[in-house]
Amino acid sequence: MHLKTLTLRGFKSFASATTLELEPGITCVVGPNGSGKSNVVDALAWVMGEQGAKSLRGGKMDDVIFAGTSGRAPLGRAEVSLTIDNTDGALPIDYTEVTISRTLFRSGGSEYAINGNSCRLLDIQELLSDSGIGREMHVVVGQGQLDAVLRATPEERRGFIEEAAGVLKHRKRKEKALRKLDAMQGNLARLGDLTAELRRQLGPLGRQAEAARKAQTVQRDLRDARSRLLADDLAQLTAQLEQERADERSLKQRQAETEEALAEARGTLARLEAAMSAESQQVSQAGDTVFALSQTRERLRSLQSLAGERARLLGTAEPAHQGQDPDDLEAQAARARASEEELVTEVEMAREVVETAVDARADAEAAAQAAERAHAAVLRAAADRREGLARLAGQVAARRSRVEAAESELDRLREALLEAEQRVEETSRELGALETEIGGGGEDGVEGLDVAHEAASEVLELAKAEVRHLQEQVTTAQRDRTAAEAKVEALELSLDRKDGAGTLLAADHAGVLGSVAALLGIEAGFEDAVAAALGPVADAVAVAGVDEAVDALRLLRDQDAGRASLVVGADGPVPAPGRPAVDLPAGARWATDVVQVAGPASAALLTILRDVVVVDDLARARVLVRDQPVVAVTRAGDLLGATRAWGGSAAAPSVLHLQSALDEAKAARDEAAARETDGSAHLERARAERAAAQERYDETLARLGEADAARAAAAEQLGSLGAAARAARAEADRHRAALEQAQTRRAEDELELEALVERMTIAEEEPDDGEGSADELQARRDAAAEAATAARARETEARLALRTAEERARAVSGRAQALAAAAEQERAARARAAEREEARRLDAARALEVQQGVAVALEAIARSVDRAVAEKAAAEEARAAGSEQLVAVRGTVESLTAELRELTDVAHRDEVARAQQLLRLEQLQTRATEELGTDPDVLVEEFGPHQLVPVYEGEVAVRGRRRRAVVERDEEGNPVRYAGDPPLPRGAAAREDALIARTRALHEAGLRPDDPAATAVVVAAAGAEPAEEPAPDAETAAEDAAPGEPKPDRMIPYVREEQEARLAKAEKALSRIGAVNPLALEEFAALEERHQFLTDQLADLKKSREDLLQIVDDIDERVQQVFAEAFQDTAAKFLEIFPRLFPGGEGRLTLTDPENLLTTGIEVEARPAGKKVKRLSLLSGGERSLAAVAFLVSIFKARPSPFYIMDEVEAALDDVNLGRLIEIFKELQKDSQLIVITHQKRTMEVADALYGVTMRGDGVTTLISQRMGEREAAPATA
Repeated sequence: MHLKTLTLRGFKSFASATTLELEPGITCVVGPNGSGKSNVVDALAWVMGEQGAKSLRGGKMDDVIFAGTSGRAPLGRAEVSLTIDNTDGALPIDYTEVTISRTLFRSGGSEYAINGNSCRLLDIQELLSDSGIGREMHVVVGQGQLDAVLRATPEERRGFIEEAAGVLKHRKRKEKALRKLDAMQGNLARLGDLTAELRRQLGPLGRQAEAARKAQTVQRDLRDARSRLLADDLAQLTAQLEQERADERSLKQRQAETEEALAEARGTLARLEAAMSAESQQVSQAGDTVFALSQTRERLRSLQSLAGERARLLGTAEPAHQGQDPDDLEAQAARARASEEELVTEVEMAREVVETAVDARADAEAAAQAAERAHAAVLRAAADRREGLARLAGQVAARRSRVEAAESELDRLREALLEAEQRVEETSRELGALETEIGGGGEDGVEGLDVAHEAASEVLELAKAEVRHLQEQVTTAQRDRTAAEAKVEALELSLDRKDGAGTLLAADHAGVLGSVAALLGIEAGFEDAVAAALGPVADAVAVAGVDEAVDALRLLRDQDAGRASLVVGADGPVPAPGRPAVDLPAGARWATDVVQVAGPASAALLTILRDVVVVDDLARARVLVRDQPVVAVTRAGDLLGATRAWGGSAAAPSVLHLQSALDEAKAARDEAAARETDGSAHLERARAERAAAQERYDETLARLGEADAARAAAAEQLGSLGAAARAARAEADRHRAALEQAQTRRAEDELELEALVERMTIAEEEPDDGEGSADELQARRDAAAEAATAARARETEARLALRTAEERARAVSGRAQALAAAAEQERAARARAAEREEARRLDAARALEVQQGVAVALEAIARSVDRAVAEKAAAEEARAAGSEQLVAVRGTVESLTAELRELTDVAHRDEVARAQQLLRLEQLQTRATEELGTDPDVLVEEFGPHQLVPVYEGEVAVRGRRRRAVVERDEEGNPVRYAGDPPLPRGAAAREDALIARTRALHEAGLRPDDPAATAVVVAAAGAEPAEEPAPDAETAAEDAAPGEPKPDRMIPYVREEQEARLAKAEKALSRIGAVNPLALEEFAALEERHQFLTDQLADLKKSREDLLQIVDDIDERVQQVFAEAFQDTAAKFLEIFPRLFPGGEGRLTLTDPENLLTTGIEVEARPAGKKVKRLSLLSGGERSLAAVAFLVSIFKARPSPFYIMDEVEAALDDVNLGRLIEIFKELQKDSQLIVITHQKRTMEVADALYGVTMRGDGVTTLISQRMGEREAAPATA
């Protein structure tokens, strides 16, 4: 046995399908770190059943699925298949080649297979365990496995040996057997308790069974007496019904003869009434003609009067227009305009006066200021002379410097002002050009776009409102149609007949005209009245004739489809039947007037309704029926006749009412459908109009938007230019204000300089006091001040005069224009008054023409009215002549109708009596079926009064013996039999079966045996037993008695009083017995059988427990034997292997508890050469690895496995120890197949085949295989 192939698909780094061809010997798998060598070992362990994710170097099991790389997507499953060569039969399976497959899906599902057949993981583990490969996987020595061996406890090391020896399978079986024993112990305890409880229940239940047997005998007498009394009632009632049917046939013959005579009289009456109807129609038509012509004449007279009145009103002149003369208004406007011009002239003159006053005030103020300065200069000169000329000269020089500086600042400000004014002029020019351009674009165009957009918006809103309105109409119509369709469907289901009438309508039989309800057209509100008048005929089916009626009845009988009422139509035209000669009170109507019917069945239906009158309530019906030979029906559906009445509270809707409602619902459905169709068409048109309006709206909105955008852009540019112009003006204003301030400061500086120079000159030239000059200058100053004050007063007066002139001009401004507009409006009003006057003249002419035409028409219509009145009088005379003959025929019809009504009432009373008898018969038959479970005919045949009654007298002794035989039982519930006890009566088993059937009925009724109602259920169940065949005598009855039933002692004739007494006696006896458990017999037998079954099962469980205990002992003995042998062999091999790996060293395996081979552990003692330590933990790393290898190799050699897998076990060894290990590999190669993962060159040299593992840039592992006998490298199968 060896591994042949290993195929990986999606396992860890093996993304693509990769196959390793493995052969006997040593196969080395080499490659760089991280290339996926150890994944081969993980794949082998995984496919052989490894369940630990950590053992596979992962965190969870789905880590074995290829997770994807940067260049390759992740996979959804991992699959590994291992093919084993089983030519030597090492695996217990009938195949020379075994393929084990394992698949894991990323969703968590797993699949296992052996040779392609699905299996369990347990099946794979048990298959491999027989060849020394267990769940611990000691044959797979992966990375870190040596440390696991070294760290293992003695008990875990024992597991390695047990796995190699195949003991683990026996241990699992032992554990399974012990679990079964634990579970069995609980079952044994529960079974013992249950058996004891059943033994306790057997005694009371036996006593209940005896009481049930007593009740069974009484119930038999009860059933027999009840059956015979019921059969007697059925026989007597059947005989009475036969006599009633004979009387019914005679009555029907008389009724048919009377109906024939009545039909003939009614035919004559119908012909006369038809003639009278035609004459009445002529009279009615003549009256309608007279009425119509009279109405026309009245309308023409009204029109003539209206035309005359209109002509009179239009001939009256309209009041003259009152208003001012336009020429006067224009003259007033001219005078107002001249006055306005004069006031404007006055304003200009006043403005000139103000300007002159302002100049004069300025001059006076300047003179006053000069005088003030001269006076001040004189005063300062006197002071200056006291202060000194030197200081004055300094002030003059400083002030002269300030004047020069002010002059320079003025030059600069003048230049800045000039530049600002140029910018103002430039921006103003551009702004004016842009305003001209915008104004040239025209406000009219924008306003036109606004108007068009608003119009389009209004049209769109109207279109949308129309669409919403039509949509609501269509939705309402759809809702109404849906509701009407549902109502039609419900009414059609209600009218769907399931009786014989429904069969005829569904069969579409020839000659079937349809249901009477469908043929009748009834005026709204009269459905209940017509339904009451028709009675059963309302549910009938109309046929074309007598032959068709016979065919329809045969069809119903042949198909056993039930019964149906038929209305037979006439084969040819039949005149409508006449009505009784009765004067109807107000509010009453003939039933034939509220229905419309056509076709062959019309005569028959109208005949039924010919003497029926519809009234409002029962009070009017009573008066009408008491005085007239008619049948009255109310609108509520109450019928009242001289000999019959029918009605009452509300009943289910009649077929006529349902048919009328169906017709209304169909009409409503069709009307709603029409409204829906019409509304949908209008809606489509409205939607098209809305779409067109939307397009127009969008178009005008777009154009308006474009115009607004253009205006916004121009406005933005205008705003920019305006801002620039304002900024330029502001700058110019600032420079101008600064210039004015500079000029003012320079002027002030110059004045001060002049004053200083003047002071200095005066100081230099006039050394004497100037007090005389000062007085003169003060006088001048005062005179100049007074002149300035007078100038300011004159300026104020001029300004007030100007303000007054402006107010007067403003008051008359616009008056001339208002007067001109009023003149124009007055001329327009006078033109409109002239137009109205011309229209009135034309209307008056037309009214006169109409008045003349109506007069000619009135003359013609008067002649037509006279002719119509004459024709009406002639028709009324003809109708009066035929009335006398009609009265005589109606009398004949009324007498025959009364006779027929009497016969019908008698037939109805007989029918009611028969219905009561049939109801009584049906009740008796129902009792026979429900209480006795017997067909009524069979009951009369077997238990009728003609049968003899059996008598039973010898059952007491048998019951006494039966009681002891059944009830007495031993402690275990088994029945006790005494010597000399007679056998049970023959047929006891059959009676037990009958009791079982009755107990089943009790179960179906949901009652307990001790329930008070249980007795009635048992009695009914007893009635379901087959009746005994009647016996003419005791011997025959005894011979025909059913097996298990007691034989009668004698037979006696039937006497009703005796059977009634027998029934009462049986009922009293059953009452004395009291509550009986009718299930006691069955329950007792079932309980006894169950007790015996549980006793047998208890014995079987005890026997099974003993067998399991024996199996556990055998397994323990086998485990001890196999483990002892395996340990001895392994210990001997360890003594051989250890010195080879540790030359000069000593090592051995010992048991921790040699006395208990089932639980003892294994210790490893290792002492390398030159050392005294024996504990593995004190050895070096290489020594520890060699010791672990020695332990594993000892197991391998003691219990060889078909193959071993080594994953870098020699990584920690030096060259010398590696050589020793390789020699051991060569020895293992003789009996087993080795797969070695290695980096050591020397290990590769001893291999029979090499697999090179590499990983490409995409993160996927690939393989290169090389047999050592070949030198050509070839890719591994993928």
